[in-house]
Amino acid sequence: MYYKIKPESIGRDAFEGFCRSYSLWSKKPKNYARTTDSSGVVRFENLLQNRTIDNINQVWQSDITYYELGGAFYYITFIIDAYSRRIVGHHTSARLTTEQTTLPALQMGIRTRKNIDLEGLIFHSDGGGQYYAKSFLELTAKKKIYNSMCEYAWENGKAERINGVIKNNYLKHRSISTFAQLVKEVDRSVSLYNSDKPHKALQRKSPITYENELLYLQQQTVPKMIKSFEATIQISGASSPLKSEQTIPQNQNVFNATNIKLRN
Repeated sequence: MYYKIKPESIGRDAFEGFCRSYSLWSKKPKNYARTTDSSGVVRFENLLQNRTIDNINQVWQSDITYYELGGAFYYITFIIDAYSRRIVGHHTSARLTTEQTTLPALQMGIRTRKNIDLEGLIFHSDGGGQYYAKSFLELTAKKKIYNSMCEYAWENGKAERINGVIKNNYLKHRSISTFAQLVKEVDRSVSLYNSDKPHKALQRKSPITYENELLYLQQQTVPKMIKSFEATIQISGASSPLKSEQTIPQNQNVFNATNIKLRN
């Protein structure tokens, strides 16, 4: 909030103290509900270990959270670009099936990155069954996306964090009494988060602003462009949870952002 208001006569720490003194400070609620059942799961290899992320469309992270409304539970799936923090896909549902959670969220992510080759992208998640269901894996295989899974929640921290940000910074302050209103408010919150929320890791810029500036700089540094080049990574059994030998070169930079090729 301080970086949004940008007050001239008060520093950040003093601003936080001012907010506390007037009870303008909210506590983070604890989450006791579970949306992941990982029992009996044959996990994909965690492809994020010892990996440097230095561009968009290299790693997407995802998680499913819940929203309680009138004693009923609804579910929200988020997919976030690990580099720009942009929510590229999301979906709100009344059930936890793959067709109502991860699949439509991934389809939205693909539409968000339309005309961009996502081959070699790492899709990282927890061990939830929605992430290794047949229909979901068919889509990742079609787009030549690598599946990756964590064992502990902190290994999927960016996706876990976005759950709390949307629920506690946005939805908590809205009047929501029906599922239709929840869907509308989630859409609105994601739009505000992507276009308006400043991030310290993004030089106090919003995810969309940061991405636009990044793409502009990349285009300026490569003046001669022709057809897109093919990613050097080749898929080999990447979309089967029974095949854990997914080999992907460490710190391989898949430059999907501008989809360009240097002229010889």
